[in-house]
Amino acid sequence: MDVKQHQRFLIPDKSYASIAKREVTRIAEGIGMSANGVGKLNIVVAEMASNLAKHAALGGELLVRVLGAPYPGIEVICLDSGPGMADPSKMQEDGVSTLGTAGEGLGAIKRQSDVFDLYSQQGVGTVILSRIYLNNKSTAGAQAASHHYDVGYVLVPKPKETLCGDGLAILEHEKGVYLLALDGLGHGASAHEASQLAVQFFTSSPALLPADALRNIHQSIKRTRGAVGIAANISTRSNRLSYCGIGNIAGKLYGPDGSYGSSSYKNIISYNGILGHNIPTTLNSQELEWGHHRMLILHSDGLKSRWDLSRYHALNRHLPSTVAALLYKDHSRQTDDALVVVCRSKP
Repeated sequence: MDVKQHQRFLIPDKSYASIAKREVTRIAEGIGMSANGVGKLNIVVAEMASNLAKHAALGGELLVRVLGAPYPGIEVICLDSGPGMADPSKMQEDGVSTLGTAGEGLGAIKRQSDVFDLYSQQGVGTVILSRIYLNNKSTAGAQAASHHYDVGYVLVPKPKETLCGDGLAILEHEKGVYLLALDGLGHGASAHEASQLAVQFFTSSPALLPADALRNIHQSIKRTRGAVGIAANISTRSNRLSYCGIGNIAGKLYGPDGSYGSSSYKNIISYNGILGHNIPTTLNSQELEWGHHRMLILHSDGLKSRWDLSRYHALNRHLPSTVAALLYKDHSRQTDDALVVVCRSKP
C-alpha cells in the first residue's frame, strides 16, 4: 500500500468550506482526476461542511489524502465532536441531515462516494469517510478484495507543520502483511527525514524478522535525528503476529471475541532505546496469536495513551480507517505529529 500523509483542514464554520474545496480540487487535479470525479469531491466537501455548520457547534475538521496504488484516488474524512446521531441510518436519507438547507446531506455524500463509512454516537461525535477513485469502483474493489487484511490509518503533521515526522510502511503480500510504524524524534523536516529513511530501508527488505528489521534500520539512520518504532509481520500461514518495538510507540492487539472490551487486548511492549542512536544489544521478536476478528492498533505518542475502545459501539462494522480517525479525533494531543494505524483480518 502506498502511504501518504493527510492534509488537515479546520472547518470552524461554513465559510471555510470554499478554502477546503479549492485545495481538494487542486489535489485531485494534480493526480489526474477527471472533471466528473472532481465534481463528486466538491459535493462531498460541501455537504460535509454543511453538516458541520448545522450539527457541530464547535465545527470540525477534514482530513484529506491521496490514495496511492493499487487503487488511486482521494480520501476525505470529516471529524466532529458534536452531539452525535441517535439514528445514523435515518440521517443518511436525502435531506434529513441538512434539513432547512439546500443540500441533501449524508445521502448525497454516500451517493457520490465509491467507499462510504459513517460512525456516529451520541456523546462521542461523528466520523464520515468518503473515497473517490480514479478508476471505476468495481475495478478498485476487486483489487482491494485480493488482500487478506484491511489496513487503515491516519497520518497527520503537527499543526502548522507541512511535513509529518511520523512514518508508516504497509506491505501486503500473499503470505501476510508487513507493518512499520515510526515516530521521528521531534517534528518537522528533520523528523520526516529520519522516519522516511527508515521506511525506505524497511521496504527494501521487508521479509526480515521484525527484530532484524529494526537492527537494519538502526544502522541505516545513524546520521539522522533518530526515531522510535515498531516492526510487525502478520502471517496468514501460521496465524501469528510477530513484532519488535524500540521506544515510545504504543500498540494493542484486540480479539478474538470482537467486543473490544477493556480486558480483551494484549499490550504491544517495546524495548527502551532510540533507533539510530542507542538500542539494546539483544533484540528478540515477540509473537502473539492472530486469527479472525483480531485487530491490531499501533500509534505514536501524538496520541494520548489512555484510550479505551469499549466506549465505542459496533466498531467491527466500520472500516479500520474510521477506527483510526475516531481515536485521532478523541485522543490526539494536537502538539505533535500523529499516527494511528489499524489492521484487521478480513472475514
